[in-house]
Amino acid sequence: MGAEQDRLKEPHWKKWGPYVSERQWGTVREDYTEDGNTWEGVTYDMARSYAYRWGEDGIGGICDDQQHICFALSLWNKKDPFLKERFFGLTGPRGNHGEDVKELYYYLDNTPTHSYMKMLYKYPQQEFPYERLYAENDRRSRQEPEFELVDTGIFDEGAYFDVFIEYAKAGPKDILIKLSVANRYKEAASLSLLPTVWFRNTWSWGNDDYKPVMLADGPNTIVLNHQRTGKYYLYCNGNCDLQFCENDTNWKRFLNKKGIQPLAKDGINDFIVNKKRMVTSKSKEGTKAAAHYNLNIGPGETVTVQLRLTNEALDYPFHDFDAIFWRRIAECDEFYAGLQHNIPSAEDRKIQRLAFSGMLWTKMFYYYDVEQWIMGDPKRPAPGNRIWGRNNEWMHLNNADVISMPDKWEYPWYAAWDLAFHCIPLAVLDAQFAKNQLMLLTREWYMHPNGQLPAYEWNFSDVNPPLHAWATWRVYEIDKHANDGKGDIAFLEALYHKLLLNFTWWVNRKDHDGNNIFQGGFLGLDNIGVFDRSAPLPGGGHLEQSDGTSWMAMFALNMLRISVELATHNEVYSNMATKFLEHFIYIAKAMNSIGETGTGLWDEEDKFFYDALRKPDGKELKLKVRSMVGLIPLFAVEVIDHALYDSIPDFEKRMAWFLKHKSAYAKVVSEWGDIRSESKHLLSIIREDKLKAILQRVLDETEFLSDYGVRALSKYHEKHPFHIEVEGNRFGVSYLPAESDSSMFGGNSNWRGPIWFPLNYLLIESLQRYHYFYGDSLKVECPTGSGNYMTLDGVADELSKRLVKLFRSTDEGERPVYGDYELLQKDPYFRDYILFYEYFNGDNGKGLGAAHQTGWTGLVAKLLQPRH
Repeated sequence: MGAEQDRLKEPHWKKWGPYVSERQWGTVREDYTEDGNTWEGVTYDMARSYAYRWGEDGIGGICDDQQHICFALSLWNKKDPFLKERFFGLTGPRGNHGEDVKELYYYLDNTPTHSYMKMLYKYPQQEFPYERLYAENDRRSRQEPEFELVDTGIFDEGAYFDVFIEYAKAGPKDILIKLSVANRYKEAASLSLLPTVWFRNTWSWGNDDYKPVMLADGPNTIVLNHQRTGKYYLYCNGNCDLQFCENDTNWKRFLNKKGIQPLAKDGINDFIVNKKRMVTSKSKEGTKAAAHYNLNIGPGETVTVQLRLTNEALDYPFHDFDAIFWRRIAECDEFYAGLQHNIPSAEDRKIQRLAFSGMLWTKMFYYYDVEQWIMGDPKRPAPGNRIWGRNNEWMHLNNADVISMPDKWEYPWYAAWDLAFHCIPLAVLDAQFAKNQLMLLTREWYMHPNGQLPAYEWNFSDVNPPLHAWATWRVYEIDKHANDGKGDIAFLEALYHKLLLNFTWWVNRKDHDGNNIFQGGFLGLDNIGVFDRSAPLPGGGHLEQSDGTSWMAMFALNMLRISVELATHNEVYSNMATKFLEHFIYIAKAMNSIGETGTGLWDEEDKFFYDALRKPDGKELKLKVRSMVGLIPLFAVEVIDHALYDSIPDFEKRMAWFLKHKSAYAKVVSEWGDIRSESKHLLSIIREDKLKAILQRVLDETEFLSDYGVRALSKYHEKHPFHIEVEGNRFGVSYLPAESDSSMFGGNSNWRGPIWFPLNYLLIESLQRYHYFYGDSLKVECPTGSGNYMTLDGVADELSKRLVKLFRSTDEGERPVYGDYELLQKDPYFRDYILFYEYFNGDNGKGLGAAHQTGWTGLVAKLLQPRH
């Protein structure tokens, strides 16, 4: 045990953290347009002058867990048209592949209690190329790659600042801040550094009549008075100029009227950049303030600024500054040394630590009261016809919590299935936080009364894969192992009852014909299929989904496994284990069998699972697209040790009855009585022959297997695109290893060829489960056609190595994730920093999509953790 582990026992150490979003503009929460045009509701250009309703954004920001007080960094290179107060990027409609941040920044370190944090922002010394980024991305088609900041050449000559932002906590409410600016250019350069503190605006909407205030106390101290947090002090070391304004909207700018809110959110910007007078407070008070450090930094020089944000009045706030910083850094090193003691490679330890750090940095305070948003605020006009619009079925939903985000710029809102994946590596760092995250989504002010989990703010009613039970069980296992075999039964039982509601919602809402074949709809895979799976099908009918049905089979097995665990403590749950056993077997039989209701989803000719289009006349058409949809049946697998099975007599008796009287069902789905594994029992949709057949395609480098993991779509479709005509319209799917050429779901992701971490991770776990049953008796050729045979455990390890290889430096000193970017590959100030992208080119491994999707790509950290 170390200092950080001790702090984890005290929840108040997480009172402050990196909970500030990186993009609040362009979110559903801030959209008050009549037509629901979210991207135009509040734009990047508006953001510096518009007071947000539901949250705040900033660069490297921190806040308390209810976001009353915020701190972040602002900068000005003396050439930009406005302060750099937030990261710039393109909206969904303007990016040629959807929304896209156009900045370069890295998360470098973090601990679970945020006792130490570090990140890096690369700020150009030349005028930031806003217009060029707009123009070039407007010009580019969906068939062309995205035009990134590094493509402008703005970093090529070294004319930029490396801005390191570091935090170290002296106590739960005492945060030391170090800002280090390095000039990487051959000549001196000037910079305005503006560490900024402000209150989230809660007073302008009519729901809160209290307005906090901050004021100067001498030349270097800002006193913050807020009735909900108590008094805080921001101490600023060195020569600076304190400036104050109000965190209120500059209505004069938007309405072009005089005499409206003379001191507004953009006051400090207008004073520093535009030299305007009467825009900041002469009395040195307001609700937003910045300490202006006017720096001139020599070539190769680094200048450091120190600040301290604390709830204590201190006579000498900086006397112990360096000592505290070094102590927290040492404790951070100690924490990761203990976590990584079984990882021999220094390179792998670095990759894992950066992945963990990114996951901890992407925590965010998320605030959204849907009823208030729909009905409107007392001091603002009613929001029009919103009562009939987006999320109107979620009036109960009221979120005000710190939640793990997929990406705080590109996806600054929680997503149910993303969060399930996040919790796996997070449980390695901080099991209690992971457990709380899973509990949160099942609370009555999140979960719908009908049992549905909220998907994401763009459409809470959309359907994500039902992975909450899987994540619950895995987090329970990880936590149990860390506690020497003592599991948190109270956590497991509490989640179980809510998961029952969710399972019932799925059964009642998503089985169109009542035949145990599920539709699901969207299921998070965006454009993987022939049709938009969230929209009505052309010509009517419905889609019987291999993935939707497989997810439900997996859900049933997850609930079965949890039931069995709970039954060892309370025999009442043995009946529930039987319930989920039967659910699973009926689903698996429907997927595999030929009967009166159709042909199942297995194609005997191709030896693969496909979606099926069920037409209004009852006829069925298989959509023969070799995609990840056909691999998801592999995930529905569980192995139960006979000793555990034997310890629950009621379950054992019911299982014996089922095997005897429903033997046709049992034979389809499992090898329960296989004599090779008499101490273990297998429950799986797939028997050995089908498992081998599917893996033959999965491990074929001309189909699914890439040098960097398993592709979402077989490379077979590169030369053999799939096409179908329905109602006179032609639809198709072809292999696209990088960005999408489709506008489906905004066109900001692609499941037609790239490598995605989450499903690769589930495939690896599933292979490990199969190996636990089959052992060394089952080997498959890997890669297909190589003559090299491996156990399924060996295949899982091989896939893990290929995924990790995305980030490892090669013998030539290059990382596949950075593709052909020479600057990122070779420059010593770039090459050792790693970005964890949303997905990866299926041919060369280059990172694509959201640049900081440490959320589920952070699963690489779990892959690097030694197995137990």
